[in-house]
Amino acid sequence: MIIDCDPGLDDALALALACAAPELEIVGITTVAGNATLERTTANALRLRAFLGAGETPVVPGSADALAGHGLARENSPHGPSGLGSVVLPEAPSPPAGGHATAFLIEAVGAHPGEITLVALGPPTNIALAVRAEPRLAEWARGLVVLGGRHTRRAIAPDFNFAADPEAAAVVFGAGWTVTAIGVDVAGQARAGDAVVAEMRALGRLGRELLVPCVEFPGRAGGPGGPAVHDACAVACVIDPGVVTTAPAAVTVVTGPDPGSGPGHGGGGSGPDARPATGPDARSDPDPGAGAGSSSGSGSGSGEATAAPVPGTTVTDLRPERPANAVVATALDTDRFWELTLSAYRRLARRLG
Repeated sequence: MIIDCDPGLDDALALALACAAPELEIVGITTVAGNATLERTTANALRLRAFLGAGETPVVPGSADALAGHGLARENSPHGPSGLGSVVLPEAPSPPAGGHATAFLIEAVGAHPGEITLVALGPPTNIALAVRAEPRLAEWARGLVVLGGRHTRRAIAPDFNFAADPEAAAVVFGAGWTVTAIGVDVAGQARAGDAVVAEMRALGRLGRELLVPCVEFPGRAGGPGGPAVHDACAVACVIDPGVVTTAPAAVTVVTGPDPGSGPGHGGGGSGPDARPATGPDARSDPDPGAGAGSSSGSGSGSGEATAAPVPGTTVTDLRPERPANAVVATALDTDRFWELTLSAYRRLARRLG
């Protein structure tokens, strides 16, 4: 796999899982701005590479700006100014690889067609630039797993990854491959509660210096079950697809207001036959029962005026009349996820000492 990421506390947990899994070979790590600036996410990836014992894996910096030209790095990041919260790792002993992530993605995947899975954990700008520059990337890649969107519930607002670069997300879903989309609605069920943290705390240097600080950073606290570890779910489902239940879907990403639509209508997007979003009022609470066999989106289903969907919002049809461009996660087996993840962390902890 090639991991495209913006480390990022949960990116760090995902990278640790990937490095721990004997089933995976990490061909490269490409970086994008998001949880912090590109300079910081690249520095974090280099530090993590060294700490996790993956020093031969190339780290290639990518995009600092979205396709539309605005910066990708978010202000007041819940991951702290450095992107890694309170985690303190030694300076990396070697610099990043030369060139840009886009060229690396095209070259690496093109050299091994059908073998490399791309895993996008941050804003999908690098992936979009690569497939736009070389459309055959969609044929060459073994698969693409994207962490982003909300696919089992009516989307009220976009998640950060797609909101940061809606145009890139639209390009990715419209590129002709079948995207495996792990939405934050499902990945958000993987929460590091007290029992998980206790197991992490017993993992020596790995637990003490990386895992526990990642999940206990105050900015990441969320809900009674502990903070969600979204990005690790994307890696876990490559190792063991049974971690998630999936369904075919037609996914559209809203990129902006439709010039021909008025209040209550969705914006333009991408995907097969992109069209305005329809569904329940975007301002209402999500339907907790929405899941496989339903549609998620925003707009108005009753004719009343509503605000247009925010760019980056996903409109997911789980009973598509048009061709599916994705398989989306509809449920997470949390016990299976944590069994896999903690077992991998234990192996890595033994290796690191």
